[in-house]
Parts: sequence; C-alpha cells; structure tokens
Amino acid sequence: MSFSFDPQQGLIFVSAELWGPSGSAVLRLALDTGATFTVVNIGMLVALGYDPALISDRIQVTTGSGVEFVPRVPLDKIMALGQKRTDFPVLGHTLPPSTGVDGLLGLDFFRGWSLNIDFRAGQMALD
Repeated sequence: MSFSFDPQQGLIFVSAELWGPSGSAVLRLALDTGATFTVVNIGMLVALGYDPALISDRIQVTTGSGVEFVPRVPLDKIMALGQKRTDFPVLGHTLPPSTGVDGLLGLDFFRGWSLNIDFRAGQMALD
C-alpha cells in the first residue's frame, strides 16, 4: 500500500491511530529514520489513559539538550502506514509545541519491513 506525502515539506507526516485504556486517538507523527525508538508526547499518552509517572521501565535517551531517562510505555495498539502493532513500546517525552507533531515514528516501527520513500513521486510504502 502506498501513501502520499509532500516532498517539498521539511518533515514527512504520518497519521497514526493509538489505543490505550481510555480509548483511541489519531496522532500526527513525524517519520524519523534518525530515531531509534518511536516517541509519543507525554500529554497524548495521558489522554489515552496511561500514567507515565507510574511506569518503572525507563531508558536513557540522548536528545539535543542532553541525556534523559524517559518511560517506555507499552501501547495496547498502534496503526500507521497500513501496519498494526500490538503491545508496542513507545517512549514518553515532552516535545516542544513548535514541532507541530504529537511524536516521532522511529526505526523500531519499521524493523522487519521494507520502507520505500520516493521523494520524486511523493510516495512511501511499507511492505
């Protein structure tokens, strides 16, 4: 299945539906092949019914502003680019509002699949 994007934009935006204890929400994620893990804004995780403060599984991440320990939250389900993952761990982190996204779709989501990004055609596919 192929998905369109604007190759003239700075980021490739992906619509993703996430499920949690309180229901589901459609988020705007930036496709980020430089991110090892998928990251979701803490506020979105709380809205889905997760409490990141109670998560004991924390990992060290290096950001542009330093090293931090962030919660790894197992989502009930995430669906993006036509693919579904269940019990999928994401990192909870506060993103600056200026980013215009609810999180980052990282390499962990793509492992085991073939990701093709065609900038000339403005198309991407995950097979």
